[in-house]
Amino acid sequence: MTNRGFTVPPGRAGRLWLTRRLQVARRGADLLDRKLRVLQVELDSRRAAAAQTAAEWDRHCVDAERWLLRASLLGGQRAVRLATDGQAADVTISYATTMGVRHPDSTTCVVPAGATLDGPTLTLTRQAHGAALAAAVRHAAAAEALRVIEAEALATRYRLRAIKDRWIPQLEQALAEVTLAIEEQELADAARLRLATRSRHTGAGQADL
Repeated sequence: MTNRGFTVPPGRAGRLWLTRRLQVARRGADLLDRKLRVLQVELDSRRAAAAQTAAEWDRHCVDAERWLLRASLLGGQRAVRLATDGQAADVTISYATTMGVRHPDSTTCVVPAGATLDGPTLTLTRQAHGAALAAAVRHAAAAEALRVIEAEALATRYRLRAIKDRWIPQLEQALAEVTLAIEEQELADAARLRLATRSRHTGAGQADL
């Protein structure tokens, strides 16, 4: 029979079919529930990491701006431009997997050393900007990891809700209906059997007379 979007075989085969799928649905709900709990713990950790790296980035940006202003006042904009040699920083992002979800986990940021004749102010300015860049990379990775895990937790919550609130109740109701139909059929068969047996006994008694 067709019931709520799925087709159930008739009779006892249908009851077995529904029982097995109900078991699968309940196991799936248990697995998703465990996954969601793990993701929730990971989310708490990632939120804390994102907040911490954001604060570190802000602090390093303020420090870098202060050193840039100092270098500009002492040597002028020309000196600052000459101190930039055009070399790019080397950024590496390592990934990890949590409950099947791949996300950024750690970073390394290598900033070029720069010229040796920059002077102490420009050297410290370069170092401050390198620290700010490394902090920005760490925060970007932390924010992306948080975004990815949040999205997976939300999708897991939707799947769990669909199984618990829709799929399992539909299977349970269909199983109850099939079981009731089987029991009614068994009662009807038993009644017909008793009636047939009584009819045979009545016919045999009349023949003896």
